[in-house]
Amino acid sequence: MSREEQAIFTNMCMIYDKKGNILVQDRKSKNWPGITFPGGHVNQAESFVKSVQREVYEETGLTITSPELCGIKQFQTTDTNARYVVLLYKTNNYKGTLTSSEEGEVFWIPREDLHTYKLATDFKQMVEVMESPELTEFFYEQRSAKLY
Repeated sequence: MSREEQAIFTNMCMIYDKKGNILVQDRKSKNWPGITFPGGHVNQAESFVKSVQREVYEETGLTITSPELCGIKQFQTTDTNARYVVLLYKTNNYKGTLTSSEEGEVFWIPREDLHTYKLATDFKQMVEVMESPELTEFFYEQRSAKLY
């Protein structure tokens, strides 16, 4: 039995400031619309950290440094049965001019207001993993979603 499997690696980053605000993106995607954090796919032979820095820059115009890995989301895709892995990062180290992209509008909101927006499916659970020191993973098993 082979230990290899097909995998798709992606990332997402919570950017926050010292005033209690977070940067959100209103995604235009048909597959996963709603409020999320910026992020995207890891390119072949690209480091995970470099990929989140690149994706954040492409989607927000901001350059981030020192992204902290704070969790993982993973599930099996239904079409190819590949393992889909989302590396969850956060940072408050950024510079640049905020600029939206074709991925969606980006804007700052107070963290406590996040629940008042239309969030992408399961984004609430992803944020819970990102913010909780006790949780490290959001995993979809065959019939349920679990936080670990």
